[in-house]
Amino acid sequence: MSFTKNSQNIYKSRYLFKRRLALLSGLISIAFLIVIGRFFYLQILKYDFYKDLSENNRIAVIPNVPNRGLILDRNGIIMADNYFVYSLEITPSKVTNLNKTIDNLKPIVELNAGDLKQFRKILKESSSLDSIPIKTHLSEIEAARFAAHKLRFEGVEIKSRLFRRYPKGAFASHLIGHINRINEEDKEVIKKLGWQQNYKGTDSIGKLGIEKYYEAKLHGTTGFQEVEIDANGNSVRILNSTPSIEGDAITLSIDSNLQEIAENAFNKYRGALVALNPKNGEVLAFVSRPNFDPNQFVGGIDVDEWKILNESLDKPMLNRAINGLYPPGSTIKPFVALAALENDIRKPPFNIKDPGFFTLPNSGHTYKDWKPFGHGTVDIVMAITISCDTFFYGLGIELGINKLSEFLSQFGFGQNTHIDMFGESAGLLPSPEWKQKRFKQPWYLGETVITSIGQGYTLVTPMQLAEAAATLANGGLMIQPRLIQSIKNSQTGKIETFKNKIVRELHFKPENLALVKEGMINVTQPGGTAASVGAGAPYKIAAKTGTAQVVEMKENQKYNPNRMNERHRDHALFIAYAPADEPTIAVAIIVENGGHGGSTAGPIARKLMDYYLLKKVSSNKEENKVNPLESEYHD
Repeated sequence: MSFTKNSQNIYKSRYLFKRRLALLSGLISIAFLIVIGRFFYLQILKYDFYKDLSENNRIAVIPNVPNRGLILDRNGIIMADNYFVYSLEITPSKVTNLNKTIDNLKPIVELNAGDLKQFRKILKESSSLDSIPIKTHLSEIEAARFAAHKLRFEGVEIKSRLFRRYPKGAFASHLIGHINRINEEDKEVIKKLGWQQNYKGTDSIGKLGIEKYYEAKLHGTTGFQEVEIDANGNSVRILNSTPSIEGDAITLSIDSNLQEIAENAFNKYRGALVALNPKNGEVLAFVSRPNFDPNQFVGGIDVDEWKILNESLDKPMLNRAINGLYPPGSTIKPFVALAALENDIRKPPFNIKDPGFFTLPNSGHTYKDWKPFGHGTVDIVMAITISCDTFFYGLGIELGINKLSEFLSQFGFGQNTHIDMFGESAGLLPSPEWKQKRFKQPWYLGETVITSIGQGYTLVTPMQLAEAAATLANGGLMIQPRLIQSIKNSQTGKIETFKNKIVRELHFKPENLALVKEGMINVTQPGGTAASVGAGAPYKIAAKTGTAQVVEMKENQKYNPNRMNERHRDHALFIAYAPADEPTIAVAIIVENGGHGGSTAGPIARKLMDYYLLKKVSSNKEENKVNPLESEYHD
């Protein structure tokens, strides 16, 4: 019995052991199959993926940033170029203690507060993998001193970095614009345009002017190097290289000599000037004063410097030529006169007796002329010559605001000129519909009266005035203004030139156009409101002066600039073209708080025209003599 029981226990133990062994064998087999399957997945199915990943760990792709294209004036004078500098740079991801590293660098390389502030600013905007400059424009002594201590500073190295340079400083700054560091907004634009690959390694982009508008041409094409690296991240050899392609060279229509004369002529005044070739729309000079030094922005502008520029009462960052909005004053009168003639209103021999004021029909309200006791007998030619307000008050009423606005719009008022520059303002050409929408009020007859002399709601830019003057000079042919003359492809050397783009062709009766032009020529002749501007000129100048009020005068209050805050004085305006019989230059000028167009803005135009037409700097002594008419002129 005992033997039988022991036999059963042994049999049972063997059975349990065999079951456990079989179960363990099964588990081992399953585990083995899992391992085999994983090896198959990694070695066969995912071979290419992990091969590429391994290669990427071994190979670094380094972008080769291209040279930015040059910007030149029409005579080949360099307005923007590039140069290389030594830059001390830190890669934060490779530095254990950033603050300690910076402290240890100070005895070796001079780091001022501005350097550190700029570094911290860029650090916040950048990835920790980016190489960030902490000191640019290293001297040879500083570079040598750091090289001697290089082994102490992991993650810090000297690089040769390309910097943009504007050799003429603030000269033509609003025209050329500037580059600055790429920010988040720029990154969104780059992504939207699909430029991410081409901007790898690039830290700056065009922000204003030509630099921004022609960014795609100026930037160039980024090249790349595939570099084998060791375990410490040091390069071993170059495996493959694609060279970068420098940006195309932009040649502007600007004549830098003419530009310099224009800028210097403004002296202390604020304002803007645009000079065009009416035959092809090329911009010959483009001034906005005050200006700024674009070199301040290269590599990132200091916060304090930006604050000074941004908060200045003079607004040096405002591009007045395309963004400054001003009442046109009496510079609008030639266009109003042409509107009347084309609508068969007040054609010669029609004239009026000017008593020095205009009385609005059925209201008794009077509007004063700039000359208290009037001009006597005035026809349409004389009205332009002496800028008779009374004549144009009545003319505006007879035309009506709808016809007046519709006609002025043909000359581009209230519209963009579409010059090759971003951010242009369209100005304002008022109408009853606009006022109802804007103020929920009807249009009043008195508003038509002041619109006819360029006051009221009407606002224009200097660029619009220049385009309108050029169109008048062309007899109605409007050509789109442009700043570019040609683009030279950096690879092929091929030069792309640009054809004239006709915006519209206005058809006027020759006799009507002749009357308006006659009045404008007489403006610069004895008895005209800008007689001193034309004095002694060997060519004829067709022009119109203008004055735009900045603050409204009280009833019976006489305008006295000597008793006013300088910023409350009237703006001076001037439009002109020459030679009057075959125009090759048209100019629009606004001098802020300059007083009267004939005595302040007009001489600037004369200097430009003398240089452009005669190739000499004006030394006309007559231009400094004040015409008695101009000294009291206020329209």
